[in-house]
Amino acid sequence: MRLSRNGLRSAHSIISESWHPWKRQCRSFKLQAGLLEDLKSRGLVADITRPAQLEAEIQRQPQTVYVGVDPTARSLHVGHLVPLLCLFHFQIRGHQIIPLIGGATGLIGDPSGRSTERPLSAKETIEYNVTQLTAGIIRFFDGAMGYAKKRLPQSSTQILSPNVQNNLNWLKDLNLLEFLRTVGFHSRVNTMLARESVQARLSSQQGISFTEFTYQLLQAYDFLTLHRQFGCTIQIGGSDQWGNIIAGIELINRANSAPGSQPESGPEKGFGITTPLLTTASGQKFGKSAGNAVSLNEEDTSVFDFYQFFLRSSDADVGRYLKMFTLLPQEKIDSVMDAHNRSPETRQAQRLLAEEVTELVHGQHGVARAQLATRLLYERDIATAKADDVVAALRGTPVLHLRDASEVVDVPLVKLAATFGLAASNSAARQLVSAKGLYLNNIPVSDVHQKLCSAELVDGRLAFLRAGSQKLAVIALK
Repeated sequence: MRLSRNGLRSAHSIISESWHPWKRQCRSFKLQAGLLEDLKSRGLVADITRPAQLEAEIQRQPQTVYVGVDPTARSLHVGHLVPLLCLFHFQIRGHQIIPLIGGATGLIGDPSGRSTERPLSAKETIEYNVTQLTAGIIRFFDGAMGYAKKRLPQSSTQILSPNVQNNLNWLKDLNLLEFLRTVGFHSRVNTMLARESVQARLSSQQGISFTEFTYQLLQAYDFLTLHRQFGCTIQIGGSDQWGNIIAGIELINRANSAPGSQPESGPEKGFGITTPLLTTASGQKFGKSAGNAVSLNEEDTSVFDFYQFFLRSSDADVGRYLKMFTLLPQEKIDSVMDAHNRSPETRQAQRLLAEEVTELVHGQHGVARAQLATRLLYERDIATAKADDVVAALRGTPVLHLRDASEVVDVPLVKLAATFGLAASNSAARQLVSAKGLYLNNIPVSDVHQKLCSAELVDGRLAFLRAGSQKLAVIALK
């Protein structure tokens, strides 16, 4: 389970930077509702172990809490928002948060929620994903803090920067004998077999490999290590992680009371919070579209597509999403939903949701770009369009085509329509012109021989070529 030295160094350098105090010193925020009460009211909690005791511990002193992130992809996606925002609610109240990237466990694969065994990923792929996720996590919490500062009054308690960790740091040199003595000795096979994720796989045709069967022990060891090294007391995970979280709590308590250890006096240690596995009102997995996850990384999902994803939320889902994915107070959400229910056709609740979540992830500049792209593509508002703004707003979308002037100026529009996918061929494009279905800058093209002239370029660089009401190509000169 060793990655290359270069890969470890690059990932470690990013993680190390997260230890340093933020350049923007922040203080925690004054929030009326208690932490657990707020999490529950926002729909961010599925279950909590020993909730009364956890509430007392939170009131008594700041806690250290972690969330694990599986490096099966290079970037976070909207499905990560629920556990990350749950973690963020701890951070803005002055608790220490640990986003833990599974650089080691990612080499094994978590069987939770899967009916078949996860294919083993190449070490180089995991190495790359860990580096990218580390940067993405730091970027997310930095942006979320900027979002929070605009919406919540600050208190006198200092906010702690995220302590991003990689479990490869302690698992890469763990030998088998030490693992068996530290973890295996305290783990009961009958309890492991009873886990829901294991039972589901045992009853399947493929069964479960020994590798995946032991995954819960590795995750339990993560919790134990974070508890011993950083005083971590709480693990947050999706509801399918309940069994793994319980395994970690049990290991902490058994290992700390075992002969030869330094026993901890007092009540049981360790708590678990699970977040709901989110689906839409129609039962679809949240954030999945044609098999692709909506990414928080602009390189994978454009800001425009990210904004549009939330803008397309159904009336049945939008109120719930406003609670979960924003820091808006309940009174504001109730007011917006009352207005929305009176006039759902205005989609004001969806607009607010899209603006809030886009600002949370991509900042206010991202919101402005997404809104500009929406006006250009759907409202056809091009009169005052500025080329630099349009290119920035549409970057990453398939409608934008950056070309040299020699490739498009003085070229017949029917040929451009075929080139950029507005028509299947030049012949089909000519038929489109005859049917008055091809538009240049929102003006119907009437001559099949018409060319794109420099004088017709918006802001000297842009041409908006449209077929009917749906297909659009935005041509921008480099």
